[in-house]
Amino acid sequence: MEIRRVCVLLGLLLLTDFSFQQNPLKKKPLKKGRNATKDAAVADLQKQIHDIVQELNLLKEQQALQTVCLKGVKIHSKCYLADPVKKRYHAASEDCNALGGVLGAPTSSAENDQLRDYIRQSIGPDEQVWLGVNDMTTEGAWTDQTGFSITYKNWDTSNHRAPQPDGGKSQNCAVLSGASQGTWFDESCREERPSFCQFNIV
Repeated sequence: MEIRRVCVLLGLLLLTDFSFQQNPLKKKPLKKGRNATKDAAVADLQKQIHDIVQELNLLKEQQALQTVCLKGVKIHSKCYLADPVKKRYHAASEDCNALGGVLGAPTSSAENDQLRDYIRQSIGPDEQVWLGVNDMTTEGAWTDQTGFSITYKNWDTSNHRAPQPDGGKSQNCAVLSGASQGTWFDESCREERPSFCQFNIV
């Protein structure tokens, strides 16, 4: 309802601005002071239109985010939405970006556990899903999708001879494993896995 009112107001303001441009006053030339007043009024009207457009875009963004949270799960100050379609890492990342999110990267043990449970319920108990974590830029320097070094890690250490990450330069992308209690493994980015997108709540 709020969006509808904003749209109506925006339409009225645009109509008023358009009529000013189409029907300039044909009376005798205005004095300099009157032109300045008219210019100020037009500038003020244009600023109001700009502000309304900005507010409308923010409302659309909030509405889209609420839709994502309803379809997915809200964990702390983020919403996550599972994508069960198996894709390569880069394709999964691009699809998340197109929705306005990024591949998910948990930042705490509690968040990782909740994501593991969500993945088990929405995709399957034994699936491995892409995380928004990779070391493509520098081998061994694991970063999130924004390029920042990750502070939380949950690599699988159950195999003491070859603890994760163990793939070297051939495995630069991380997965969260539902079958291994939510621990992480490094994989080749060319493998096809499900994924989940992360949306920060403003």
